[in-house]
Amino acid sequence: MILPWRVYQMMMVKHPWKVQILTAGTLVGCSDVISQQLIERQGWANHDTKRTLRMTTVGLIYVGPVLGVWYKLLDQLVVGKSKTVAFKKMLLDQFAVAPSFLACFLALTGFLGGHSREEVWLKLKKDYKDTLISNYYIWPTVQMLNFYFVPLVYRLPLIQVVALMWNTYLSWMANKI
Repeated sequence: MILPWRVYQMMMVKHPWKVQILTAGTLVGCSDVISQQLIERQGWANHDTKRTLRMTTVGLIYVGPVLGVWYKLLDQLVVGKSKTVAFKKMLLDQFAVAPSFLACFLALTGFLGGHSREEVWLKLKKDYKDTLISNYYIWPTVQMLNFYFVPLVYRLPLIQVVALMWNTYLSWMANKI
């Protein structure tokens, strides 16, 4: 286990942007597998591979790039390493970015899933509020710890590991009928 971690760290130093995006895509895809197999209990015979590829794509083209840029910008907007700085970052993250990030995530997964604008809008009206409330149960504490203890280059990968279960929930919310 030590060797893969060292290789990951080495690649993170050489290619932080690429590795962060690939990590996000991989873990969002894994979350969809967990959602289909453990939450929805579809079984491997009924596993929707296209959906998993779609969710992986969302991780690669949306989650990884958006959060990667956001964390970098946030470090420039709120400078320092104190508890107060971490608290300010968490507030900005959770109240300025999380609401629109979640709405776009749900909309993007809907559109990539072939749903019409009207279907996506109905989905947002039905599930967005509950998803955002669930977000606030989990992420403020995680982000406080993340912003206070974790160096910038490891924030997105750490969040994606923590988010494995959150993304499982999001995959289920985004794809349930």
